[in-house]
Amino acid sequence: MKYRWLLVLLIMGVIGSTVWLGMPKAPAAVRISEAGSGFRLPDLQGTMQSLPKGEVVLLNFWATWCPPCRKEIPSMLELHEKFAAQGLKVVAVSVDQSRDQLSSFVREQKMSFQVLHDADTLVSQGYGVFRFPESFLIDKQGKVRYHLLGAVDWMSPPLLKTIEGMLAEPAIHTYGSSSGELENNG
Repeated sequence: MKYRWLLVLLIMGVIGSTVWLGMPKAPAAVRISEAGSGFRLPDLQGTMQSLPKGEVVLLNFWATWCPPCRKEIPSMLELHEKFAAQGLKVVAVSVDQSRDQLSSFVREQKMSFQVLHDADTLVSQGYGVFRFPESFLIDKQGKVRYHLLGAVDWMSPPLLKTIEGMLAEPAIHTYGSSSGELENNG
């Protein structure tokens, strides 16, 4: 009887190890402080857009089917209303398949910030995003300064202080000959 349990545990360990080792590696994430390679995605009207340059950007990857994503939208709206006049740009990149469902959700939630559509998930994968929501705070030079995982209360005092500090920094354009847009980081 004792040997049967040991045999079962051994078999379970071998199966578990095989599954673990066979799992695909997580994509490389964007490195904090690394400038990006840029991207262009359609907005809800189908116009191709890229990240704003020379602005503080909250880049958020999300989906309408994601409960934590839905949870953070109200505080992201508040953040946008509070700092849009000071130069904060909120760019929400949705990985939803259906543009119609996405557009309906955005209208229903009265999302006043920019929403882009990454239906094939190539941009989100390029940023190393494979769970939602994930957000990146990008400074005026186009450098990723913070990578936040999961739903965030964007009106929390520490985040407000961080964003106010980033908005107060001088806008030094260092785009030079590169594309000037973001690249993947980790």
